[in-house]
Amino acid sequence: MSDQEHSLHAMVLAQLDEIEDPCSVASGTPMGLVEMGLVDSVNVSAGGLVEVNLRLTSPLCHMIGFFKVEAVRRLASLAGVTGVALHADMGLDWSSDRMSAVAQGRRAQLVRRMERLRESGTMSQAIDPG
Repeated sequence: MSDQEHSLHAMVLAQLDEIEDPCSVASGTPMGLVEMGLVDSVNVSAGGLVEVNLRLTSPLCHMIGFFKVEAVRRLASLAGVTGVALHADMGLDWSSDRMSAVAQGRRAQLVRRMERLRESGTMSQAIDPG
């Protein structure tokens, strides 16, 4: 990979990580696509074509349309990108092990907080990010 392709690859990953997974936002632990472990691979051709392969968390994920529209919009605006193709798997084998270490830690904190709230009978406070 040339320096230019490597630089573009890094910019693509940064843009993808700025797209927050709506389910993680709703649970009170917002995570970008990269941090969440949803980006399986990114390929950048010498001509600037970017191909992104996503790994969904579930076969029932309804967010793929949002991910595609947002990724194409963001990536197409990057200098050097001549086209964007985004593909998704069937959502059959994602696990939380794919998440970044920081994201796993935040998720573990949320789970512990939810367990404490469940035990105290105040579960509705579990998703209050404040």
